[in-house]
Amino acid sequence: MTSEAWAPFRVPIFRMLWIVWMTANVCLWMNDVAAAWLMTSLTSSPVLIALVQTASALPVFLLGIPSGALADILDRRRYFMATQFWVAANAAVLFVVTATGHITTTVLLILVFTNGIGLAMRWPVFAAIVPEIVPRHHLQSALALNAVAMNASRVIGPLVAGAIIAAAGSQFVFGLNLVLSIAAGIAISRWKRDSKPSVLPGERFIGAMRLGWQYVRESQGMKNAMVRIASFFLHSTAVFALLPLLAKRFGAGGANTYTVLLACMGFGTIVMATQLPRLRTRFTRDQVATVGSIMTGLAITVLALSPYEWLAAAAMFVAGSSWILVANSVTISAQLSLPDWIRARGMSIYQMGIMGATAFGAFVWGKLASLTSVPVSLACAGASMVVFSLLIRRRTLELTGDLTPTHPFDEPVPQLPIELGDGPIMVTIEYLVDPARRGEFEAIMAESRSARMRAGAVSWGLFEDVERPARFVEYFACDTWADYLRRFDRFTAADEELHARRHAFHIAESPPRISRFVAR
Repeated sequence: MTSEAWAPFRVPIFRMLWIVWMTANVCLWMNDVAAAWLMTSLTSSPVLIALVQTASALPVFLLGIPSGALADILDRRRYFMATQFWVAANAAVLFVVTATGHITTTVLLILVFTNGIGLAMRWPVFAAIVPEIVPRHHLQSALALNAVAMNASRVIGPLVAGAIIAAAGSQFVFGLNLVLSIAAGIAISRWKRDSKPSVLPGERFIGAMRLGWQYVRESQGMKNAMVRIASFFLHSTAVFALLPLLAKRFGAGGANTYTVLLACMGFGTIVMATQLPRLRTRFTRDQVATVGSIMTGLAITVLALSPYEWLAAAAMFVAGSSWILVANSVTISAQLSLPDWIRARGMSIYQMGIMGATAFGAFVWGKLASLTSVPVSLACAGASMVVFSLLIRRRTLELTGDLTPTHPFDEPVPQLPIELGDGPIMVTIEYLVDPARRGEFEAIMAESRSARMRAGAVSWGLFEDVERPARFVEYFACDTWADYLRRFDRFTAADEELHARRHAFHIAESPPRISRFVAR
């Protein structure tokens, strides 16, 4: 791996949190492997076995927006620490019910679901922390190292879980998860995070969730990333959902075969991660993501048709290598499409796309396997992935402006007494435009609408004076005066550039007139 790839490790906080992240993901994979294998001892139903993957992913889909809003509102260190103790408590319950013989298919699915709640809470806050502690020019390497941690855990977790299951039983996997999760929570508690106090009150929970969804809806970069990643995980989840059953076709069909196949996928991811800095200099994110998706689809098809364990292992290695190409490229695009203040909410919605597609895909491929067979279901998933990858390849991942925070304007000083909670607030800006350039101006204002809405406006409009053609009035509204003032802290270099382009159309000698109104 090049020195550039290792650069984020020079940041001590990143090093510590990376170790915590890797430990947390080892616990995640140990839990999923133990739960999936335990389910095969409780039932032979492909649907129930595939539902383990659905139960693990569904909480992230259901709780993505609330967890992201909390991660942006609450202290991220304490919130991250709480997620680890939640996972530890869930592991304790799993250990007890399994060790005492009270585990059933229903109880197992419920506890896998509640463990997924911990993942739903943990993922957005960690995604928001990384850009906060790592310089922007090292962000791509930091995300690649996070992927290495995730996929090294895919090797370590199944290997450790498989060894423990074979030697002692699934309950001791859950017991080890309990210990490791508590240790990770204690490590997070030692992080002395520098908070950035604000004179404004914190965002309201419901409003914060609304704004997170609104930002993603108005961001073309985020929408493209969501489509690309949801399509990928909709198909690739077939591997994880059906691998326990596929492993039973080879050799003795035991936990060791299942573990080896998962480990091969993890090794493939780690090997490819070392090549990512080189690939980023030679190819665009679009090219890497499209080729990676096609490779993954072909690898899944080979896995489905493979009569030999060694060929299945090779297919898993290729699937792991191509998996990180897609995941890293699309995740980087999503991260670069989000400014700091909304990152946890945006990434939680991004993760919702992943887990929603994962949960739905696991059910679909599991149901198809019950109606046909495991190889047929996997082959269909692989072929469909190739087709979808070609259909959505024009959803570019390169749409990223400069989201460096700026503060170009001072907050207005009202002449009337106004409280931070007063509102709604309406702002109007008057422009005088050359009639010959009306079409160009309206195109710029369409971009401005999306920018205003992403920054927190609840409505926007553009009106033209019927008595004075080419005199335009733009308006936007915010819920409260505090919400309006927050906009000044959310300005980015891209917003400044759009502001300059918009005002360049104004032909009057004086600047555009800005008026601010409060509802009474």
